[in-house]
Amino acid sequence: MCVCQVGNCIIAVMGYEEVVIRSYDAQIDRAGVEDLERRCEVGPADRVFLFTDTMGDPICRIRNSPIYNMLVAEIGKELVGVIQGSIKLVTFHKPTMDNLATVGYILGLRVVPIYRRKGIGLRLVRKLEEWFISNDVDYAYMATEKDNEASVRLFMDKLGYVKFRTPAILVNPVKHRMLLHLPSTVEIAKLNVDEAEYLYRRFMGSTEFFPADINEILRNKLSLGTWVAYPKNDHHRSWYCDDHFGSNGLPDNWAMVSVWNSGEVFKLRLGKAPLSCLLYTKSSRLMDKYLPCLKLPALPDFYDPFGFYFMYGVYWEGPSGSKLVRSLCQVVHNMATKSKDCKVIVTEVGGSDRVRVHIPHWKLLSCPEDLWCIKSMKKNQDFTKITITPQGSGGLFVDPREV
Repeated sequence: MCVCQVGNCIIAVMGYEEVVIRSYDAQIDRAGVEDLERRCEVGPADRVFLFTDTMGDPICRIRNSPIYNMLVAEIGKELVGVIQGSIKLVTFHKPTMDNLATVGYILGLRVVPIYRRKGIGLRLVRKLEEWFISNDVDYAYMATEKDNEASVRLFMDKLGYVKFRTPAILVNPVKHRMLLHLPSTVEIAKLNVDEAEYLYRRFMGSTEFFPADINEILRNKLSLGTWVAYPKNDHHRSWYCDDHFGSNGLPDNWAMVSVWNSGEVFKLRLGKAPLSCLLYTKSSRLMDKYLPCLKLPALPDFYDPFGFYFMYGVYWEGPSGSKLVRSLCQVVHNMATKSKDCKVIVTEVGGSDRVRVHIPHWKLLSCPEDLWCIKSMKKNQDFTKITITPQGSGGLFVDPREV
């Protein structure tokens, strides 16, 4: 095999076939990328197969990022691989005075099954890294399931990425005929965007991977809003107050969460699941059908395309904060029951984040240890201390645009 570059395209000769890597062209590539997404599973083969439906917009997962790019690989007229990337400015705990960094996120790497193990994924990543470097990116990072051996070998063994963080992905089914009753001692309030931005910048601004453009996230049409919970007897003056005017009057105990409607971006479909998951789902639906008098909540059918809500920016203060987080999760669940499309609620938190144990989730669908890997995009930039430094006390901020 030999590799050469012509203009902005990389051409690799594999036997008698030429592999061309170039930028995505919506006019000629959209149908091919959609078909590739439908053919390529996501997730570890020994647990579940998830397939994505981009609903006619292959760049839907990166479209809301500040800067983004998609590359495709083709052989002849056949599209055989894709990769996506986005760039943003985030809080980053570095061993320097400056705690901000420009990071590039790699996602959506897909290669048609019959063309795997031929180096196509490797060249797609390297070409995307070139784009990162041209945009002055400090670090590139990616996320994968820790048991995805092919992905781990590609990024860690061949491309020099190193283990960075191991967050947990928590998935909770939406029981559509079951409204959860909130505690009578808890008050729930929806914040406006200015209030939410103020609280996030003040209390999570130093959290690892906190996006500098949090205001753009909160104002995005996919953001369903931000809610706070606090004890009814714990009065406060304002959720939003400039320190110039003195004490902000926040409650001693409070919690907050924001919700992103990922189902408006793309759909998921379950192609394979553990037998226990299948039996649990089927039995609950049969009981709901034949014994409706019991009013048991039926678990959703994951084998048809479905959307989901993503909870992000979960934060709490005070001894009762954990209880308030659970109340907010109940609020989000009740919101989701009003959507026929939303079948699960997803949250991703730092592996050691204190809030993890207080978020309801179904272990059969959750991933207790995801894997984030990172690589420096600049020469002579030592980042070994970053990978061993414990994450900040605020945990890990997961950008909903990168789910």
